[in-house]
Amino acid sequence: MAIKNLLPLVVLLSVLGVSASQKGLDLNYYKSRCPDVEAIVHRVTVQYVSRQPSLAAALLRLHFHDCFVRGCDGSVLLRSRDNDAEINALPSLTLRGFIVVDAAKSAVEKKCPGVVSCADILALVARDAVSAINGPQWPVPLGRRDGRISRRSEVNIPSPFARIASLKQGFFAKGLNTTDLVVLSGSHTIGISNCGLIHKRIYNFTGKGDFDPSMNPSYVRKLKKRCKPNDLKTPVEMDPGSVKVFNSHYFDTVAQKKGLFTSDSTLLDDPETKSYIDRQVATAGSSFAKDFSESMVKLGFVEVLTGNKGEIRKRCSFVEPKKTKETLIFL
Repeated sequence: MAIKNLLPLVVLLSVLGVSASQKGLDLNYYKSRCPDVEAIVHRVTVQYVSRQPSLAAALLRLHFHDCFVRGCDGSVLLRSRDNDAEINALPSLTLRGFIVVDAAKSAVEKKCPGVVSCADILALVARDAVSAINGPQWPVPLGRRDGRISRRSEVNIPSPFARIASLKQGFFAKGLNTTDLVVLSGSHTIGISNCGLIHKRIYNFTGKGDFDPSMNPSYVRKLKKRCKPNDLKTPVEMDPGSVKVFNSHYFDTVAQKKGLFTSDSTLLDDPETKSYIDRQVATAGSSFAKDFSESMVKLGFVEVLTGNKGEIRKRCSFVEPKKTKETLIFL
């Protein structure tokens, strides 16, 4: 994907107060060593997403999970012999889209063996997957290296059951602010969950057979029709009526008290996040695409490994063999 078609990195970074060079990343990082990397990843990603559009949400979520645990280092892609990697943690069990990352990595390896990290490929795949469904685009500075450690015990992803204080704390710990929290929550416009994650919220919120009072009662009735009392598996759209389109409709949904998760509804409990929601509703999401692009650039910088840190993996599921005291061992 041509950079000229993206929001200019210089403008984005000046707004965000972040320097790509200070983070060790560069839009032209692979210019001499693998100039076709973005075109290759884009081609592979579009092939998969065009056949299965729901992969866009899955791949975006995969990148988010990666960056929130040990930073954007590809550690979410690793597997371990004792099933003790990030991928084995409870919040990770519903992650999918690994096949797309593996296919993109394989295609890049054929062209440029041992050059491009899995962390960079995942960052590009997430961007291109959203673009493939006509969502926002953003520049992806490159140069991340792959981490060699992946531990189930370290997975502490912001929970769908979390209240606003906990969510803000989790984002602040990664160098992201309150605006990033509400903007990136907007990615739920294309997300799908299941009845199991909302069962208590609609059937037995306080243990008395009640539902969460922060939810719109008519929405609860609709959810109960879809999710029967013993149903934990049926899929549920996070943004009803807009799950196939990446837009600002999510904020309308939350404003109407139809947020699927507590983490959605609680955005109305904070003056800053509520103000952002109200603004997007009032302006039909006039700034959402731009804001989302900016927040995704920031997310991509979280705790990156560069220089001599980490490694460049040949296969994204396995640490490259070498003598190490680190606990993760490849299968």
